[in-house]
Amino acid sequence: MPLTQIYLRAGKPAAYRQAVCDSLARAMRETFDVPKDNQFMTLSEHSAENFRFDPAYLGISRSEDLVFIQIAAIDTRSLDQKKELFRRIAQYLSENPGLRQEDVFINLIEVKKENWSLGNGIAHYA
Repeated sequence: MPLTQIYLRAGKPAAYRQAVCDSLARAMRETFDVPKDNQFMTLSEHSAENFRFDPAYLGISRSEDLVFIQIAAIDTRSLDQKKELFRRIAQYLSENPGLRQEDVFINLIEVKKENWSLGNGIAHYA
């Protein structure tokens, strides 16, 4: 049950934004066994002055096309699954919509399963 937040610079067309979401969903299905209909994502666009980053931190050359991706997910995945998720997200975003892999910044937040309510005030996984 990942909850994904995507942050990018304003100005990308709708097809680009849809491709970002589609590529992320594909990577999560293939590596985290997320069902196809389990897509809970928000995408936020930011002006240049409200989207700050270091263009060379850790020796990675980032451009203005940088995308921040934050995924909150239940803490049941192995280290190998997490590494594969990161790799596939970068790969799929490079294929569609054509992002450079250097411009894919991912943060995974692991949450205990009892900390989710998907509606109706019910702890669905507790």
